[in-house]
Amino acid sequence: MTALEVRGLAKAFSRPAVQGLDLTIAPGEFYGLLGPNGAGKTTTLRMVVGLLQPDAGSIRVFGVDALADPIAAKRQVAWLPDEPLIYDKLTPLEFLEFVAGLWGVPASVAAARAEELLHRLDLWDHRAERCEGFSRGMKQKAALAGALIHDPRLLILDEPLTGLDAAIAREVKAILVERVRAGGTVILTTHILEVAERLVDRIGIIQHGRLMAEGTLADLRGRVGRGDGTLEEVFLDLVATPDSAAETREPA
Repeated sequence: MTALEVRGLAKAFSRPAVQGLDLTIAPGEFYGLLGPNGAGKTTTLRMVVGLLQPDAGSIRVFGVDALADPIAAKRQVAWLPDEPLIYDKLTPLEFLEFVAGLWGVPASVAAARAEELLHRLDLWDHRAERCEGFSRGMKQKAALAGALIHDPRLLILDEPLTGLDAAIAREVKAILVERVRAGGTVILTTHILEVAERLVDRIGIIQHGRLMAEGTLADLRGRVGRGDGTLEEVFLDLVATPDSAAETREPA
């Protein structure tokens, strides 16, 4: 069973945003979905998590048809957008209690997870303060805790390190790596290519709504003839020549 299987996904607004996109992501994989601004990354992820209805295509999350049974699919997933979405009038503890209740997490389990997450994300000392007074980085940390509170099988993050200081960014990266090592699946979009290079197992690069290259960093280096190139160098080579970049996949 795949963690995520996308076939022929398409979405247009005033122009095509995603065009016939295919993705297959395995359980326990740390996958980086990269591309220039406007490439279709966020639109793709919003369709996967059920916030946008695709014009065409199919989405399966751990074997569940996300279009036919969206509730069952959403139970497997947590989504952290690039702009943190929390309830400003709640404290971090109240917010996590609320989110855990929505997912049916037992109160004792939720309380233990909330305490651990708030300690790790340096929010414990602010647990009784209303989120309306928080900085953007603090709100981002609270939103990440909310995404993790129900222990999702698939965690999808859109620019999760924005607004975080270096110490907390490092802790967030450690949390993500731990989840993957424990069998969880993570999909990450980021413009900080050094972060993707250090963290992800496999990379998909999209441009103009199409998957133009996919594979490990070694695969992509081979594609552009950069045996020791950084991900940044490989990425820039690939997006600079979209017409000649064919889809690249790992060998079976």
